[in-house]
Amino acid sequence: QVQLVESGGGLVQAGGSLRLSCAASGRTFSSVAMGWFRQAPGKEREFVAAVSRSGGTTYYAESVKGRFTISRDNTKNTVYLQMNSLKPEDTTIYYCAADIDYGAPLRKESVYDYWGQGTQVTVSS
Repeated sequence: QVQLVESGGGLVQAGGSLRLSCAASGRTFSSVAMGWFRQAPGKEREFVAAVSRSGGTTYYAESVKGRFTISRDNTKNTVYLQMNSLKPEDTTIYYCAADIDYGAPLRKESVYDYWGQGTQVTVSS
């Protein structure tokens, strides 16, 4: 069992930055691959970014590449999503997710076993 708690969402103007955090507990963090997804009302959940267990490999959706950075601190059991150059179309709820059984590819929603409750990000124009 893995518990995930996101934080760091909020309201920001277009062009601004936010850093999301996701604190994990319940399992050795370095054994868990982590991802960020987002979902707007009435739409399917969309992959944003993922990071391997060691933090050495990262993956990004094309829509956020060059603007968002995923990282993890295995000493703090936390994964981060640094979001720069935010756009109004980035407005939605962001979820972190954990994969405990070495699923692949990490871009795929069904790979993940545990999900956080989500944090709202709103970008005003």
